[in-house]
Amino acid sequence: MSYPVQKTDAEWKALLAEKGAEASAFEVTRHAATERPFTGKYEAEWADGTYHCMCCGAKLFEAAAKFDAGCGWPSFDREAVPGAIRNVADRSHGMVRTENVCANCGAHLGHVFPDGPTDTGLRYCMNSASLDFKPKN
Repeated sequence: MSYPVQKTDAEWKALLAEKGAEASAFEVTRHAATERPFTGKYEAEWADGTYHCMCCGAKLFEAAAKFDAGCGWPSFDREAVPGAIRNVADRSHGMVRTENVCANCGAHLGHVFPDGPTDTGLRYCMNSASLDFKPKN
């Protein structure tokens, strides 16, 4: 797939290092790795603000859309900007899931499941390493 923002692996690594991203950010965002549950820095973050793509800065989620799913990863019920997230069929690990990637740069964010507790029925289960939280001023 093609995305508006494209960089080489070396450029992504340098950018993530410059941003002070978590050590696992490159593997998570560029190679679809998954952080272990309950280890991400945003799993228990409840301040008001917005969550952006760690790689390109695209706005992905409002803090008001976050809820405690008890799964160990930050969970949201809707994207902040329609079309900010692209869904991709993921048939890895012997199952079928819907992977979420940043529509702007293709960074792996996590997966979405149809078991959310709100009116959307969705649970966007994200990796903290894919996100950059900006607190509301």
